[in-house]
Amino acid sequence: MPATFTHSPAETERKEPGIGGKPPVDRRPTGGGGGGGDDDRQHERRGPRELLHKIRFSVFSILAADMMFFAILVALFFARQAGTHMDPRTHEQIGDWHPVLLPPILYLNTALLLLSSLTMEIARQSIFREIDVLEEWLGLGHPALQRTLPWMGATLGLGLLFLTGQWVAWRQLTAQGFAFDHWSTPASYFFYIITGLHAAHLIVGVVALAVTLGVIRRLKRVELRQVAVDATAWYWHAMGLAWMVLFAVLVIGQ
Repeated sequence: MPATFTHSPAETERKEPGIGGKPPVDRRPTGGGGGGGDDDRQHERRGPRELLHKIRFSVFSILAADMMFFAILVALFFARQAGTHMDPRTHEQIGDWHPVLLPPILYLNTALLLLSSLTMEIARQSIFREIDVLEEWLGLGHPALQRTLPWMGATLGLGLLFLTGQWVAWRQLTAQGFAFDHWSTPASYFFYIITGLHAAHLIVGVVALAVTLGVIRRLKRVELRQVAVDATAWYWHAMGLAWMVLFAVLVIGQ
């Protein structure tokens, strides 16, 4: 009995050459036509999310190093607060830490910074609002951007008010006779160091906010705007958290 052979779907289909003839076609049971289709679309969908995760990881790594720096500063504060020296008359160990009265404006500054953290979070949530992002993807305007910009502007304004309030606090402390010089008491010296270093970090945040406000208007891709706002927001939240801890340390130091 002669053997019979059947062609498998993966074999090459050939047609007779001539007018209208087609070249050999390799039919493969993949459904995607040679590696395209769904796999490529899934890769495109993963791209923006992977970029966002990478940027977040970088920002969190930098913030972790910053938080360690502030933690060391707090440890030095308490170590210096517990410092003593020997009284030459009584030959006893006495403390040399003389607390300073914190300027009342610091409480207002703290409220301003907390409020700015709230407005920054609203801005971050707005840029990720799904229905608005979908409209931007479809080319129906920039609703997510329009919702985000006012809240970021409010955050920038509150940040500038906080820095102005810190400057007023330094002036008030100087008027009390606690200027930042070599005659400063340990308590006032640490006050200037703690508040000054935090203010320097917040200035970086204010610059980042201003740059982000200018850049996101020009970015055409939605995901790039999301990354810019998200990274700025997490840095701003970290500075707010750092100030809460540092302010509590200063209050305890009284």
